[in-house]
Amino acid sequence: VIRCRAAVAWAVGKPLSVEEVEVAPPKAGEVRIKIVATSICGTDDLVLQGSFPNVDFPVIPGHEGAGIVESVGEGVTSVKPGDKVIPLCIPQCGECSFCLNPESNYCLKSHSSEPQNLLPDKTSRFTCKGKQIHHFLWVSTFAEYTVIPEYAVTKIDAAAPLDKVCLLACGFSTGYGAALNTAKVKPGSTCAVFGVGGVGLSVVMGCKVAGASRIIAIDINKDKLAKAKELGATDCISPHDFKKPIQEVLIEMTGHGVDYSFEVVGHADTMVAALASCNMNTGVCVMVGELASVIPFDPLLLLPGRTWKGSLLGGWKIRDCFPKLVSSYLEKKFNSDLLITHTLPIAKVNEGFELLRAGK
Repeated sequence: VIRCRAAVAWAVGKPLSVEEVEVAPPKAGEVRIKIVATSICGTDDLVLQGSFPNVDFPVIPGHEGAGIVESVGEGVTSVKPGDKVIPLCIPQCGECSFCLNPESNYCLKSHSSEPQNLLPDKTSRFTCKGKQIHHFLWVSTFAEYTVIPEYAVTKIDAAAPLDKVCLLACGFSTGYGAALNTAKVKPGSTCAVFGVGGVGLSVVMGCKVAGASRIIAIDINKDKLAKAKELGATDCISPHDFKKPIQEVLIEMTGHGVDYSFEVVGHADTMVAALASCNMNTGVCVMVGELASVIPFDPLLLLPGRTWKGSLLGGWKIRDCFPKLVSSYLEKKFNSDLLITHTLPIAKVNEGFELLRAGK
């Protein structure tokens, strides 16, 4: 058993508490990882607010990390102690109908099909003060050590800087892949990105790599627009600068609406605006932000031919694709380092969430 620090969420609405936890050794088919770095994602904030479905408390959140294999359980063959790895918040069991479908990046072992609050044998590897602590999406990267099923871990290049590639575990990959894999942005096309936080900026980078001729970044926080411009946005606008709805502004700017729009905020209003802002016949709107409520929308927006799509972790077949993404990072095909704004020790994790909520 390893004793180490972890940021524990004891109850909904309470700040995280950095505690000493015990992490049991890996059982058959499991891997124990020393987490070197983790980033904070909006999804973790939804967990703390109680808005993420089917999470059991107390829990160790965090799902965007990178680390080094400390030990492996019986039968584990794809990784060994000392390997650099990224934990996967969507597993790839390799056996279910989704994993066997080359066009799918879902897995039936994922949280949406069966909660990942305990490991597959329905027990936890975490205890604190004599209490069982739940896992989050099996990865729980807010712990210095964590135990994960082998099919939710992928080995990456030994040269990868873990404090940088942890972003690829969710945030960067989600946005970048939404443009390349889900929307399949075409060269010369026009794109609108609603919300340019870390994930939205990654969408901008994906649209640029895909060859979009016009990328319109939209955010009410004007401080974020300069970074969007730096990463490839051609136009930057704030809805607060207009009296009319933003979708009308975008239609006027482009003639008939954009070819591709991306909602990366997770608000009902922006989801409907993003859908309405793309071309009524061939436009594609991709939903990247997470929303915990129901959206009322006019079905006539879809009838002329628009497409409204969801994107799960950027559409990457994760265990297969993440090592290649890390290689692309090392080859400087994109610079996800520009998304990093602050670096904090785990003891200041709550300060990190305050910065996230403040849009900083």
